[in-house]
Formats: sequence, C-alpha cells, structure tokens
Amino acid sequence: MRRLEDRIALVTGGGAGIGRAIAETFAREGARVLVADRDGEAAKEVAEAIVKANGAASAHEVDVTDTGQVKALMEEIGKTHGRLDVLVNNAGVGERADFRHLSDEAWERVWAVNLDGTVRCAREAFDLLKASGKASIINLSSIMAAKHTRQMAVYSATKGAVSALSRSLAVEYAPYGIRVNTLLPGYVETALIGRYLQNPMIAKALLTQTPLRRFGTPQDIANAALFLASDEAAYITGAALNVDGGMATTL
Repeated sequence: MRRLEDRIALVTGGGAGIGRAIAETFAREGARVLVADRDGEAAKEVAEAIVKANGAASAHEVDVTDTGQVKALMEEIGKTHGRLDVLVNNAGVGERADFRHLSDEAWERVWAVNLDGTVRCAREAFDLLKASGKASIINLSSIMAAKHTRQMAVYSATKGAVSALSRSLAVEYAPYGIRVNTLLPGYVETALIGRYLQNPMIAKALLTQTPLRRFGTPQDIANAALFLASDEAAYITGAALNVDGGMATTL
C-alpha cells in the first residue's frame, strides 16, 4: 500500500517549486491532493498534471493573506471531504533588502504570507484536522531561521516565527491527534532564490557553507515532507527537520 493511501492533503503554494513537488509526491503515494495557490492557473496546471499521471487532485485559488478566502476553502473541504489528513503550509515569499532601507510595506507583506498565512490555515483547518484522528501539519520554515545572511532580515524573522509557532501548536494540538512538525530547507533551486544562485560568486559562497556541496532540489524537500506526513512519523511531533545538505552544522 502506498504511504498516503486515501489521505486528503492540502498544499498551499502548490503551484510551483517546493509546493508542486510535495503535491506531486503526495499524489504518487495515494493522497487526494488539494493544490492551493493564489495563482489559480498555476494550481490548475499542477492538478491537471497529477490527474494526467493517474493521481487525484483538485485546484483551489486562494490567497492565504485573506482570512475570508481561507475560511471559504476550509468550508469547501469540509463539505466535499469531511476531514483533512495533511496540511502543508508552504506558501511563502521573500524580500532581499538592506534592513535600513526596508519599507513598512515590504515588511508587512512578507509577514502576512509567511507567518500570518500559516496561522490562518492552521487555525481554520483545526476542525477538519481533528476529524481525521491522525492528522499531520507540516510547516515550511527555513535554515534562515537559525543561520543568517545579509539583506534577509525580514525573511529570517518570519521563518523563525514559523518555527516557534510550530512548537507551540505541537503541544496545543497533540490532544486532538494532530501532529505538527517543521521543515527547514537550505538553499533550494526554486524561483524564490534561483536568481541569486545564478550569480557565480554568490553560488560559490553558499556552496562553501554546504557540506554536501550541492544545492537542494524541490524533490529533496518533498521526500522529507512525505515522511512527516506518513504513519512512519506517527510518534514525531514538535520536530524541526533540517533538509539543508548539512548547512546548519557549519559556522
């Protein structure tokens, strides 16, 4: 039997990059995947690709910064499926700027997606997750929650907050059979940081901090998410899993 057979899994930011890889991996392992993204066309493309590969998926256009849209999505899931077994809070944005020049608007935009979006989804999905009886929340943080580089202050701050939130929710949600864990990717070749990795000097500097001497792929993160979503991780909650090629071990 596949590892997520008959599970209902919601992946935010599922229209590209890490989110897409997670959605496709979960579908191959038997889950019915709800692909959510503020880019409705991207979500539709991923869902159609999953169905074409004999998986089960549906597309949902939702902006996680909008409480009304998140509530409506959870209501739709409740009416259609009656429960939610896996929630992957992957939607995220970045902002690279010197802190002294960082605008209020940029600061608030990154917080609204990275932290507040995670809060909304974890909160509004509670009843659906409780109905599962063995639900799993996987929140995407970042190695930048613990390691820092120039011009990434707001991104690092939000990801540190996501990590702290996950630990709190692991305790609060445990009595209801809901596990909450965090993934902390290193530098992964996605659109979010791809433009930085194209600079040979930056790429070389980052690789020297990565013992495995390669950048991550979306599939690397999807494989870790699959483990945390599956019954193989049934006794794991409140954990933070680095998927960073060893970057967290370096100075």
